[in-house]
Amino acid sequence: MKLMTYPKIPLAQTVIQLCKSKSIKHIIISPGSRNAPLTIGFTHDDFFKCYSIVDERCAAFFALGIAQQTTAPTALVCTSGSALLNYYPAVAEAFYSDIPLVVLSADRPKHLIGIGDGQTINQKNVYESHILYSANLKLDLNDEKNVPISEELPIIKSIENKLERFLGLQKDIQEHNEHEINTAINLALLKNGPVHINIPFDEPLYERVAELSVHPENTAPKEKNKIVDSLVLKECVEDWMAASKKMILVGVNYPDDIDETFLEELAEDDSVIVFTETTSNLHHKSFFPSIDQIIAPLSEDEQKDLQPEILLTFGGLIVSKKIKALLRKFKPKAHWHIDEKKANDTFFCLSQHIETSPQHFFETFLPQLTHHKKSDYKEFWTKIKKHRLKRHETYINEIPFSDFKVFDIVLKALPKQSVLQVGNSSTIRYTQLFKMNKTIDIFCNRGTSGIDGSTSTAIGFAVASEKRATFITGDLSFFYDSNALWNNYVPNNFRIIVLNNQGGGIFRILSGHKNTENFDTYFETQHNLNAKHLCDMFGFEYETAASEKELSSALETFFETSEKPKLLEIFTPTRLNDSILLEYFNFIQ
Repeated sequence: MKLMTYPKIPLAQTVIQLCKSKSIKHIIISPGSRNAPLTIGFTHDDFFKCYSIVDERCAAFFALGIAQQTTAPTALVCTSGSALLNYYPAVAEAFYSDIPLVVLSADRPKHLIGIGDGQTINQKNVYESHILYSANLKLDLNDEKNVPISEELPIIKSIENKLERFLGLQKDIQEHNEHEINTAINLALLKNGPVHINIPFDEPLYERVAELSVHPENTAPKEKNKIVDSLVLKECVEDWMAASKKMILVGVNYPDDIDETFLEELAEDDSVIVFTETTSNLHHKSFFPSIDQIIAPLSEDEQKDLQPEILLTFGGLIVSKKIKALLRKFKPKAHWHIDEKKANDTFFCLSQHIETSPQHFFETFLPQLTHHKKSDYKEFWTKIKKHRLKRHETYINEIPFSDFKVFDIVLKALPKQSVLQVGNSSTIRYTQLFKMNKTIDIFCNRGTSGIDGSTSTAIGFAVASEKRATFITGDLSFFYDSNALWNNYVPNNFRIIVLNNQGGGIFRILSGHKNTENFDTYFETQHNLNAKHLCDMFGFEYETAASEKELSSALETFFETSEKPKLLEIFTPTRLNDSILLEYFNFIQ
C-alpha cells in the first residue's frame, strides 16, 4: 500500500479527486516538470493504474487503445509547451471514432504566456475543431498572489490579475474549476469522445502534503434517453415494409453491440441484404462480409441492379471506396443513419438521422414489422456471392507468394477467441477481402484512417485486454510508429506481423505512373529497412519469412506461449503485389 501523499497545489488535488470520483483509472503520463503536481497525485494513489510513456504521440495512441478496449475514459498527462501538440493525431482519431480521452495538459500561469518564456505556447482551445469540450482552468489564488509585480507585464495583464484577486476570490476560482472539470469529463462519459482540460500551475511544483486541502463536488452526468419519435418510427416502418430492395451497410462497430435475435430477423427478410466490413464485428451466414469482392467486378448495369430503395447505415466510417462510389452514383431513394451523435452524409442523400443506438432502434423497430416484402433481391446477390467465393479460392491456390497470399495464410492462422488490430492503408483493404472467424474481435483506427499510431493503439488495447492480441501492419506504418515499442507494458502474448514490401504498396494499386524514380521516391517511398534491430533494442523475439513454406513454418509456433512478445516480418515482392491484387477482381468475375 502506497503512503498517501498529495500535491500541495489545490488545483492539482481537485483534478485528481474528480478523476477518481468519475472512475478514470488508467493514467498515461509523459515526463515533464510543469505536470509534476498531477504526476505526484496520480502515482501516489493505488486507485490509479499509471503508465509512463515518453513519446507523447505514442502515449496518446496507447491511451486510445486502452479506451477502445475498456470503452471508458482514459487520461493523458503532459507538461506545458509542444508536448500536448503531439497528442493531436490521437485526439483527432478519438473525435472521429467516438473514443473517450481526457487530456490533462499542464500550463504556465497567464503572466508567463507570450513573453518569450520557455516551454510556453497558446494552449487554450488548442484542439478547438476536434474536441467535445475545452476546459480552461484558473490558477489558484494562493499561487497567483505570490507573483512579483515586476513579472506582471504588460500593464493590462497586471490590471487583470489585480481585478481577479479583488473580485474572483479563491472560492469562486475553485467553483469555476470544479464546474469546468465536471463538465468536461461528463461529456467524455456521455458522448464518448475527447475532452481537453488545460491546467495552469505556478512554482513551486513539487511540494507535497499529507492531507487534502480541498474536497471537490462530483457532479454526476445527466444522461438523456434518446427515444425514436413515434411519427418517424411509423413512417420508417411503413416505408420499410413497402420497399422490395433494402440495403443495410455497417461500418466500424463494437463486438456484441447488436442482439443476435435482431440479426436473425434481418437475415430472414428476402428484400434485405446486409453488407458488413471487417471492422463491423457482425456475423451471419447470409450477410455479405467482403463488399469489394461483390462490387468490384460489376458492370454499370449490374451496379444499378444493386441500387437499394432504402439504405440503412450504422457504425463508424466505411473502408470500401467501391461501395461509396456505387451509392453516390446510384443513390437510394432514402438513406437512414442510426447514431446517437452524428450522421455523416457519406452518399450525399441522407434523408433521416435517427438519434439513438442501433440496439435501441432495432428493438423498437423490428417488432412493428408485420410482414416482409416478397423479393428476390437477397437471393440474386447471394448467388453472386457464392460464385465470387469459389473464384476467390481458385485464385488463392493459383497465385505465387505475395501480399494477397500472405493475408490468406495469416488470417487463417489467427487464434480463436482473440483480438486482431489492423493497420491502415493496404493492410485493412486486404483484410476486407477475406472472411474472418467470428470469434475474433477486429479493430482499426478508421476515424482519420491515418497510418500514425496504429502500433501504439494495438499495444494499449493489448495491455488492457484479457484476450491475446495480434497486430497486422504494413512496413511504412510500422516504422513510422516505431517508438510504440519503447514501452515497458507490452504483454508477452502480444504479436506483431509486419508485411514488408519495401514501400507504400497502396500507391501501386492506385492509378498513376509507376516504376519511375519520382514514383519510387516520393509516392511509394522505397526503403531497405527491417525490424530486426528494433526488436533487439526493445526486447521482442524476431522471426522472418520470405516464402510460403517459411511463413507456414513460422506460424506453427508463432502464437505459442513465450517469455517475450514476438514480431514476424514477412518480405513480399514489391513489383508483383499490385498486379496480383488488380487481376483478382477480373478473375473472380
